[in-house]
Amino acid sequence: MDAAVNSFDEFWMPFTANRQFKKAPRLLVGAKDMHYTSHDGRQILDSAAGLWCVNAGHCRPKIVEAIQRQAATMDFAPGFQMAHPQSFELASRVAAMLPDGLEHVFFSNSGSEAVDTALKIALAYHRVRGEGQRTRLIGRERGYHGVGFGGISVGGIGNNRKQFGPMLGGVDHLPHTHDLARNAFSRGMPEHGAELADQLERILALHDPSTVAAVIVEPLAGSTGVLVPPKGYLEKLRAITAKHGILLIFDEVISGFGRLGSPFATDLFGVTPDIITLAKGITNAAVPMGATVVSPAIHDALMQGPPNVIELFHGYTYSAHPLACAAALATLDVYQEEGLFARAAELAPYFEDAAHSLRGAGGVIDVRNLGLVAGVELAPRTGAVGARAYDVFVACYNAGLLTRVTGDIIAISPPLIATRQHIDEMFGILGDAIAAVA
Repeated sequence: MDAAVNSFDEFWMPFTANRQFKKAPRLLVGAKDMHYTSHDGRQILDSAAGLWCVNAGHCRPKIVEAIQRQAATMDFAPGFQMAHPQSFELASRVAAMLPDGLEHVFFSNSGSEAVDTALKIALAYHRVRGEGQRTRLIGRERGYHGVGFGGISVGGIGNNRKQFGPMLGGVDHLPHTHDLARNAFSRGMPEHGAELADQLERILALHDPSTVAAVIVEPLAGSTGVLVPPKGYLEKLRAITAKHGILLIFDEVISGFGRLGSPFATDLFGVTPDIITLAKGITNAAVPMGATVVSPAIHDALMQGPPNVIELFHGYTYSAHPLACAAALATLDVYQEEGLFARAAELAPYFEDAAHSLRGAGGVIDVRNLGLVAGVELAPRTGAVGARAYDVFVACYNAGLLTRVTGDIIAISPPLIATRQHIDEMFGILGDAIAAVA
């Protein structure tokens, strides 16, 4: 095959302004620990953990060696009517990390697939219990649950939905919790907004709660620009869903595996859902993997009928892929051996102070944070929403810092191996870029 070398034409890039990017490409050619190497040989400090996913830092030897060893031993094993030992080992270890009540693990290949799996399991659960009328799903405005049709239906980011038709039927949305007027520059969980959970009762009254299968939210909304839940908000959602027999799903694809200084957000907030979705940090992003973990009540309800009958007609060719399992097991070892979750918790106050040092910088209208996650919101330019933050993103990259940009919000969420020096560098470069762009 004769193919052009280094042509930018053929690859259609995801979530990217392709024509703009290809005029001035930003290419990454290597990575180690806290840094990427750019195509022009510069070291780029990673303040975004890749895409919220490289929690243990880049190219960690134990993870790399585990993948190499598995690839040389068994590259693939079918997951339908067959299995391999590491899949059971990994499921046991993931379940053991979660609070009591989340015990059965269904593997997929991404956060998007983990979410669609969770929605399907919720619908199937109610059906086998004789409540097949429970088909409605409730998400939240500004929610991000991946890009499958289920995920974008319950998700609430307009640009992710508007090109793709009417979505799934029977979906409604809670209001988002972002309240600049009352909560700007909150440190940790904001004081105001718990009452927004009461809007769920209004939605249930409109549709009849007996028709609702599940409510899905991110405990901390990441991709929409770091929306931290108000104090008491998640507890109210849990109480309302439990009262009406509705399943509560936490999407912890971003917040899981130490990002908030605890194993999972459900630990930090003390609220246990019926289903949790995971991905990203489960393998340190070295091999794609997602997981959906459910309560014994949900799992056992589906384990009925003749034992030779498939209980859930759902799955993926690459569910519990051997290389992904090897990467995940090694990743969990690294987290435990290096105490990275505790490290993140210890570093969080310093990170918080560094983030809020940007208060008063030109164009900054909010800073919000939790754990090792911070969102710096900029005032949008008239008629050009997102342009200011994009210019800051590019300026940061040119100065040696990778950030995450969404709308007019810059998100900082580094690998858990970051040091105070790294944090100083991150917010120093970001502050300079904001000043230069403003």
